Amino acid sequence: MIKTADEFQRIFEEIKLDPQNQEYTEKGIEPLYYANPKAKILIVGQAPGQKAQDTHMVWNDLSGDRLRTWLDVSRDEFYNSDLFAIMPMDFYFPGKGKGGDLPPRKNFAAKWHPKLRKLMPNIELTILVGSYAVKKYLNLKSSAKLTDIVKDYQTYLPEYFPLVHPSPRNLIWLKKNPWFEKQVVKDLQKLVSEIKNK
Repeated sequence: MIKTADEFQRIFEEIKLDPQNQEYTEKGIEPLYYANPKAKILIVGQAPGQKAQDTHMVWNDLSGDRLRTWLDVSRDEFYNSDLFAIMPMDFYFPGKGKGGDLPPRKNFAAKWHPKLRKLMPNIELTILVGSYAVKKYLNLKSSAKLTDIVKDYQTYLPEYFPLVHPSPRNLIWLKKNPWFEKQVVKDLQKLVSEIKNK
């Protein structure tokens, strides 16, 4: 376990020293993710928002509250247990754009996720949250429709579980697609509960 901890720390330092992240490191901003060698469930999201970066806690906002409701877990289970690892597609807040937060930087996840994932041999389920994570991990075209992918979630089990983003911006989508919370969320909660209680 000590060797694994050393490896995690080495990767953490590598990320900070990467020229791609120099601007953040110079400002004292550290990469934001939770990697745990005991984790059973990996959550791959988009990128930390401004609040997450400021508080040094991923999913520390209304989107995170809804995600925890979908998972049927408490904040304590989400942050302070050995159940979850959380790796966004980018470990830094990418900034604001006209329509909200900017997308995660290209190739960031491809560079760092495999290194961290190799140190987490107990992952049983990877939950993909939002179009960036879903399309990247499932090797889908950018033109693929997220609604269709999520509706067809059983195709990607048992390894992956694709979800829409729990952002308040998606409230209209949730109202238009009641099947999501009636079926998809219920199956997600059942699966998380089974893994948690093993």
